Amino acid sequence: MPAPVRTAARPVALLFGDDDYTVTARARKRFEQWTREAGGFDHEVIDAAAANASEALRAIARLREALQTLPFFGNARVIWFKNCNFLAEERTAQAADVTDALADLARELKALDWSNVRLLITAGKVDKRRVFYKTLEALGTVEQHDCPSLQDANWTAQMEMLAERALEERGRSIAPEALAELIERVGPNPRQLDSEIEKLTLYAGERRHLTLEDVTAVCSRNRLARAFALADALGDRDLAAALRHLDEELATIPFDREKTEIGLLYGLITKVRLMLLLKEMTREGWMRPDMDYARFKAALDRIPPERLPDDPKYNPRALHPWPVYRALNQSRHYTTEELVRALEVLLRCNRDLVSRQLDEALVLQHALVRIIGTEAAAKPGRADLSRPVLTAR
Repeated sequence: MPAPVRTAARPVALLFGDDDYTVTARARKRFEQWTREAGGFDHEVIDAAAANASEALRAIARLREALQTLPFFGNARVIWFKNCNFLAEERTAQAADVTDALADLARELKALDWSNVRLLITAGKVDKRRVFYKTLEALGTVEQHDCPSLQDANWTAQMEMLAERALEERGRSIAPEALAELIERVGPNPRQLDSEIEKLTLYAGERRHLTLEDVTAVCSRNRLARAFALADALGDRDLAAALRHLDEELATIPFDREKTEIGLLYGLITKVRLMLLLKEMTREGWMRPDMDYARFKAALDRIPPERLPDDPKYNPRALHPWPVYRALNQSRHYTTEELVRALEVLLRCNRDLVSRQLDEALVLQHALVRIIGTEAAAKPGRADLSRPVLTAR
């Protein structure tokens, strides 16, 4: 009889979470590692995705049978119970037969001789209160991988860590500003992040260090990043780009319930307000527009917290430093007086969108032209803010 496989890893692993891409990628590496250590060819992958209680019971029965089957050729038998969807509070998981079967399986796992078997389980949601989860936790390792959310204060740090790990595996490094731009373009999306890193690696060829130019040349912007393109064009004082991005955003509103003309306006207001705040921070001597990204982040961390707004919506330290750094550079395109007048223009635009029967696209276009492109907006004292933006239709 083959000798038991000797490995420092625990014999059971549960990987779960709503980030199915990371869960699957991590599980595949674990499965490959275990099968390589065990040798042989009689390892098994069991599809545990069940549409009803009967399918869940069949999957559990297959797992119990596989656990009792001895390896024929290698030192151990590796089993992957894949895509299990009845470990939480789904209807299938609530069925009494499934609950009892999982409880029986937990008792069997506790009594099993793990010297020649390894069990890998991947799932989406998992109820941590159940006996089955507690058994897996006691027997092996448990990893939870949830997609970063925009509501998470540290989602950018999580994505940067994933990016750096993926680049290191490919033998690459990346400039800090390039990494920041990559994360902003991708957003909290690990699957797209891996895809964009693969594109970057192919584009760079033999070069080991990736730059900001590489990212801007080949990396796509997701829906979230495209929403910032309009505000960035305003910051760059590029009227043609601003009008083009506005048209693109307006065209998607009928198909996106979360997007509105008012929402686009608030994005512009946020951008102008941030540039105005950075103007004041520069005047205070806290930072300089000619700083590189690394020095900017250090300067931002040195600002006394009590000197910044308490509300995170207005506090630049509560934002990811890359868009703040970019806004610092963009603030050089405007004087303080121009930014104040821009807020007044946007205030009038807000009133027109809310209270007057005007064409929303024309209202927003007119505001952009007044801020960016007209002589009145470009020179202090020339803008007549008392005039209505448009006439009612």
